[in-house]
Amino acid sequence: MMKAIVLSHYGKTDSLSLVEKAIPQPKEGEVLVKVHATSVNDFDWQIMCGKPFITRLVSGILKPNIDVLGTEIAGTVESVGPGVSSFAVGDRVFGDVSDAGFGGFAEYASVSQTALHNMPDLMTFQQAVSLPHASLLAWQGLVDLGNIKQGESVLINGAGGGVGVFALHIAKEFGCEVTGVDHALKLDFMKGLGFDHVIDYQKTDFTAEATRYDLILDVKTQHFPTRYLNVLNEGGRHITCGGNTSSMIQIALLGHLIGKVTGKRLSVIMLQPNQGLEHINKMFESGTLKTHIDGPFSFEDIPREMARFGRGEHIGKIVINVV
Repeated sequence: MMKAIVLSHYGKTDSLSLVEKAIPQPKEGEVLVKVHATSVNDFDWQIMCGKPFITRLVSGILKPNIDVLGTEIAGTVESVGPGVSSFAVGDRVFGDVSDAGFGGFAEYASVSQTALHNMPDLMTFQQAVSLPHASLLAWQGLVDLGNIKQGESVLINGAGGGVGVFALHIAKEFGCEVTGVDHALKLDFMKGLGFDHVIDYQKTDFTAEATRYDLILDVKTQHFPTRYLNVLNEGGRHITCGGNTSSMIQIALLGHLIGKVTGKRLSVIMLQPNQGLEHINKMFESGTLKTHIDGPFSFEDIPREMARFGRGEHIGKIVINVV
């Protein structure tokens, strides 16, 4: 048997409970991982709440069909199912398992081998589990979709959380001048990380300011699309990877047309789990990308930390020690 945090219904953190479950057995192409660390992510929060409603198209309309959340895992291979050739018992592995059924909020998770990567030798489980989801939202947003260029002016909205911290490191690799927007409580932390400029969103609406940017990565998108045009340079790009659902839908529907008319691109990123992780590993090993962990906390703390995540009080990435 194993311990797991189980989601019984949509709602707040009182829908999560600590229970004992049977250890899953790996099926064809699956790997059973003894989970050493997991993390708290936006996917976990959205499924727990059942909001936005579009989330339920994947997780179940009336009640969740995903009972054990946990978007990211880091651990050791306990056993492998038939047809697994990529991993062996004892390997240290990590990955975003959101496309493999989730399962990180448990002592063991059986997931497809395609959702896992070997951990670099000098990486701890806590560092590893903080990386795949947030760092690849940043990488795919800035590099793959945002086409970041050397020396550009970049703004990151929601800069003090997991995605924003990694986005800073990536933008600095390109020699960019980086502005971060977040809550006042996070500004000193952000200055210490190396942001060139910081903005308290409660005092200043960056879309109403005179400063212009070449590229915006927006974790907290909340305005009508045309508001972002005001703060983009000619040929600028606004990439949204989170925020208000209606604002994101508007950008998804209108962004292409707006780009045709104005030459400024507005896009919504659709995360491709684990794609580009080799670039993140190289940056980590070279020391140009660092993890910033909020915690680690104990397994029993998951409901409390989910609530803190929902309030936006975390600084960096919330990490949970499982075993």
